[in-house]
Amino acid sequence: MRHMSDWTLDDGSLLLNFSDEVLGMFERHVQVGDLPESGGVLLGTVHEKGLLVTLATKPTRLDRQLRYLFERLPFGHRAVAKRFWRSSGGTIRYIGEWHTHPQDMPVPSDIDMNEWKKLASKRADKRPLLAVIVGRRGLHVEMAHGDGKRQLLRPYVG
Repeated sequence: MRHMSDWTLDDGSLLLNFSDEVLGMFERHVQVGDLPESGGVLLGTVHEKGLLVTLATKPTRLDRQLRYLFERLPFGHRAVAKRFWRSSGGTIRYIGEWHTHPQDMPVPSDIDMNEWKKLASKRADKRPLLAVIVGRRGLHVEMAHGDGKRQLLRPYVG
């Protein structure tokens, strides 16, 4: 997944970069064999025309992990997000959510899209939510807005 670090909206108005650490977290949780779905939150920094995703939390023992379901319970993830927010003076913030699907090229379910819309509408900073699904061979990356609008990102080819 190393080649999947840079993403963009079709109009080029947003550039997104996943750090090597984040891509490593995704790679460690790809659903091969009988592995259950995994996920967590995405943290990073917001810039004028870009997002740098520098940290992805891993599943906690409180999360529900089944073959075709991942339910993130907020406790452990929220604590990590708050710690980074405080220690960075508010520059490292919650950007979005990630989880896996047992598909080569992942496709969001209705449950995924409804959950993303709900989470985006609750954001204090009113920014769209970065939503990532990690498949066995690729990523699904989109910005989900609180009004239900969705913007797909594609790999950026310089």
